[in-house]
Amino acid sequence: MLSNEGLSNRASSSKATKAHRPTDIPKLAATMPVLARYVKTNAFLAIVAAILGLWGLQLVFSYLSELDALSDTYTMGEALKYILYRSPYFLEQFIPTGALLGAVVGLGLLANKSELIVMRAAGVSILRIVAWVLQPALLFVIIALAINQFVLPTTNQLAREINSGDQSSSLVTSVRGYWTVQPRYVPAANSTDDAPSFNIDGKDVLYIDYADTDGNLGEVKRWHLDNNGNLESAIRAEGGVYSPQPERKSQFDPAEVYQYQWSLRNMTELTINQSRDASQSKKPSDILRLPFAPSSVYLLTRKADDLSVTQLYEHRQFMRAQGGRSLEHELAFWQKLLSPFAILSLVVVACSFVFGSLRTHSLGLRIVVALLFGLLFSYVQDLVGFVSLATGISPLFMVLLPIIGSAAFGFYLIKRQM
Repeated sequence: MLSNEGLSNRASSSKATKAHRPTDIPKLAATMPVLARYVKTNAFLAIVAAILGLWGLQLVFSYLSELDALSDTYTMGEALKYILYRSPYFLEQFIPTGALLGAVVGLGLLANKSELIVMRAAGVSILRIVAWVLQPALLFVIIALAINQFVLPTTNQLAREINSGDQSSSLVTSVRGYWTVQPRYVPAANSTDDAPSFNIDGKDVLYIDYADTDGNLGEVKRWHLDNNGNLESAIRAEGGVYSPQPERKSQFDPAEVYQYQWSLRNMTELTINQSRDASQSKKPSDILRLPFAPSSVYLLTRKADDLSVTQLYEHRQFMRAQGGRSLEHELAFWQKLLSPFAILSLVVVACSFVFGSLRTHSLGLRIVVALLFGLLFSYVQDLVGFVSLATGISPLFMVLLPIIGSAAFGFYLIKRQM
């Protein structure tokens, strides 16, 4: 039995504790901005260090790989310029993995010093801490989008001009660039100016290596087949310049369809006679007509990775208008457009790794797991892309699949710790 004096002392002690609690423990709302700024700063610095570290390693390894290709025509200076032009592409590629690794390191350092435990004990929820880490990650989302939109279309083209990987001057070429088949029209025997008529004289198989937005063409190759499918001639031009032609008044002229004209230069022509004898000759110039404007030819000749998000959208709309479809360009469009969500989903997974192993696992193990998950996510993205190209499944669905799976996995692990 407690005496009346003991009960009185305990009651007075309890009152004193309640009286001093508001002054001894600062309010959580007052300290929240300080905690938020502290977590954001740690996450930002860790992400920057991770991205720059991975980017620097990639630049070194890429330069070392280029040393094997050095020759009299491809010097060390050109190799450095090539790596310089490719560096924005490498940076954009490593932003998702760097954000994942940086988030793990930033939160892991706080966890090692028990600062995350103190924050959670003070009433800060896990979701609030995750939201703080996502905010600096949004900055790198904007950087990745800006690189894709404004930098890569130019730097990738400059890098390709230095090291295109196709040094051959033969008439046989690879499948890159733009290929098309179009009929060749010639005036009929009874054609007049008042009543023009045309006959189809076989067809041309046309290849254009690349084109720029000003209408300048790179290497052009054209094979002419007669009406029986026999090869009659093959030409190779070093380039071409767009030359607008005057408006035509005849609506029966097929040139109305092929209304865009280029002047080809420095041509080599191989002619095959009926006796199957071949002769080669040089021509200073020739005319090339296409049904597409220079801006459309530019989109058609560029690789999907070299186009910005808006250019990929224009390419998609152009192909729809022509009744065609390019799964490769659609896949690249959705990958670039949804890349911010891929970065944010990886950051969520990084946060789940830290909160799920505050005591049992070291920071080094968390970093290794994060790197493995980042590589796995990248491989899965490539895999679903190949599946989409091979099967024709919607590129949008296949791009969303690993993003949704990664985010769901991260939130599931976080929910287990709440």
